Amino acid sequence: MDQKKIGGFLKELRKEKGITQEQLAEVFNVSGRTVSRWENGNNMPDLDILIEISDYYEVDLRDILNGERKHETMEKEMKETVLQAVEYTNAESERCHKRVRLCTSVGMLIFVIAMIVNDSSFAATHEYAHVGCDIAQGVALGIMLCGLILSSRYGAKIKAFKKRLFKKA
Repeated sequence: MDQKKIGGFLKELRKEKGITQEQLAEVFNVSGRTVSRWENGNNMPDLDILIEISDYYEVDLRDILNGERKHETMEKEMKETVLQAVEYTNAESERCHKRVRLCTSVGMLIFVIAMIVNDSSFAATHEYAHVGCDIAQGVALGIMLCGLILSSRYGAKIKAFKKRLFKKA
């Protein structure tokens, strides 16, 4: 038990309440000098007065004995942890969406180019141009299908499987 820390916490509580040491001393029927000793960490209040102080300031007795508001610190740390997890999840999701958009865009571009070439006079004059366009259309369709699968609920399952697979290797 750190008396200096407890004293500092008692002083902080008093200042939050906006009262002087003398006013607090009157509330607990002690001298102003006694309150000063508590806040400097030279003395500790008796247990019965500590209980009254915790009621007066509306803080938990454990917080006074610890010299800090533990439950608020823990809640704040928990909120920070949750926010970090959400930021990480959002960043991971955004990376995945960027890949899907890129995949779909490339697939659409290849598909459109293949359609244009297939319908142009170039395809009519070259006998193997149709085969190349059909292959390009197939590749484009495959890329777009991959993008569709990755953006569906199966995409998460595929990513989880891939992580397990590469961890074993």
